Amino acid sequence: MPLSRADDYLIHQYPEPIDTVFTGDRHFYDRYYFNMHASDDTLFAVMGMGQYPNLGVTDAFVSVNHHQQQTTVRASRELGSDRLDTKVGPIRVEVIEGLRSLRVICEPNEWGLALDVTFRGTTEALAEPKSWTRVGTRVTQETYRLAQVGSYEGFIEIDGERYEVTPDRWGGARDHSWGVRHGIGEPEPRGIRSKVSPEMAMGFFHNWLPIQFDDHMVKITIDNDHAGRRLLEEAVRLYNLGDPREPEHLGRPEIDISYHPGTREVAGAEVWFSGPGASDLRIRTTPLKTVYLKAGSGYMYDGYWGHGVWQGDDEKVEGVITPIGEPTQRLGISFLNETLSRHETNDGRVGYGMHENLISGLYLPDGFDSLEAVAPQTGTS
Repeated sequence: MPLSRADDYLIHQYPEPIDTVFTGDRHFYDRYYFNMHASDDTLFAVMGMGQYPNLGVTDAFVSVNHHQQQTTVRASRELGSDRLDTKVGPIRVEVIEGLRSLRVICEPNEWGLALDVTFRGTTEALAEPKSWTRVGTRVTQETYRLAQVGSYEGFIEIDGERYEVTPDRWGGARDHSWGVRHGIGEPEPRGIRSKVSPEMAMGFFHNWLPIQFDDHMVKITIDNDHAGRRLLEEAVRLYNLGDPREPEHLGRPEIDISYHPGTREVAGAEVWFSGPGASDLRIRTTPLKTVYLKAGSGYMYDGYWGHGVWQGDDEKVEGVITPIGEPTQRLGISFLNETLSRHETNDGRVGYGMHENLISGLYLPDGFDSLEAVAPQTGTS
């Protein structure tokens, strides 16, 4: 087993080099995620980079919704033995100051998408509740994640237009997660999962909202099973750096979503909180722009490209251009959606941030009682 630069740091967790992780599970990953917006519907950018040590792969992507088109630049290469090398094709991530500032770069390329932006956290990084799932006797997901909102500075070029990114206007969220999760590498044979977790008998409902206000973040997570039973939740208010106020736990988060007719795409939502001592805060969300992660980012394996999927000995860089102006153009890519939204509270405050939403399979509380079910054409559900 070769040593790497990282082995000279006092960061080892068990008696193996850094290149060897604690588990041999092929689904182990370590990933950065960023999103960026101008506090309006100018554009919405989502960026990510992952390493998959047990698959020997690292990959990255940048996706931007701009002028009714989603442009994705993606790259993949062999991971090698230097985990500190976070450059994949034209994309790289630099940690300037841990838990405070990171830089994301996408060098100019033939698809007309380039950026060089620095994220600076306006809150502390928030450690989320650990995610853990077992199917039958096997632990299929065990992940840890930190999340943070902040400002951006730099530039982005897209479709021949250049935008100066300034911290007074441009914001967004980032996360860093690691562990074991499904959706990494090529699909496994289903085996006994066909019995203990039949594909058509279950579903998953996911909502992740890091909302940025002037002086604080409201961070909401709601994960339910197909019947609406709660699997994971979080609802916390975290004040900006330098503010002495302690984090506030808001209660059990609840959400009511309206959908665009004929789809499962969010048209709007309202969030509130229940339980003993719950906050009376209510938040109404209005979508502005969506990045569809199924359209080339790698989050959904399409038989060719996916997170951790080996693309050969040579580094591979590709671009994917997806028209998204018409609802019919989005039907095949609407699944895990990153929707930039305007968030207005019941006391008149306005913030911005993403509403990440996924409905996989069935979700009975909202009327999705089959794999093909969508919101009624005559109204919203």
